[in-house]
Amino acid sequence: MAGTARHDREMAMKAQKQLSTTKNPIERLRLQCLSRGSSGIKGLGRTFKIMDDDGNKTIDFKEFKKGLRDYGVDLDPSEVQEMFSAFDKDGSGNIDFDEFLVNLRPPLSKARKNLIQKAFRKLDKTGDGVITVEDLRGVYNAKHHPKFQNGEWTEDDVFRKFLESFDTPGQADGEVTYDEFYNYYVGVSASIDQDVYFDVMMRKAWKL
Repeated sequence: MAGTARHDREMAMKAQKQLSTTKNPIERLRLQCLSRGSSGIKGLGRTFKIMDDDGNKTIDFKEFKKGLRDYGVDLDPSEVQEMFSAFDKDGSGNIDFDEFLVNLRPPLSKARKNLIQKAFRKLDKTGDGVITVEDLRGVYNAKHHPKFQNGEWTEDDVFRKFLESFDTPGQADGEVTYDEFYNYYVGVSASIDQDVYFDVMMRKAWKL
């Protein structure tokens, strides 16, 4: 997974550059998240999730403003209002949380979506829709990890660390859902311009 850190750096630089030219409010918020790396969108999602006290999965303007501030997104008040209105398509004064995250994700081609699905299915050996340490046995080779080789970590430690990179930041539970896996690769995908390179990376990483 060493390539991911490089992709994160490239994506952050690309997002920063595009921010100076983009006027679209949804695109601006997306770029603000992507400039933090592949878990940027997940991180913002988590901030809003924490704020949803009543669990109704909607965000009003006050919560939206506070969520962006807590996440450290730097925007002036008129921009925040413009963004909220762009997401609040029916003008109800509330944004549906899941819809918000879907709209925030960079669009993916069908080919890329298929590769992400294939990789998840390969890792989810039990087919229960969640990747766990048990699923990784025999699929992901921990023996090449330097900390396993020097005796610092067990095979399970390597697996847990590996799952953490896909898990929702700050909410690592040792299980990765398809949504978390997909969100992670949506972030990685944003740093790779051509489908052919994304294809090569996924096939190489997961021997698809």
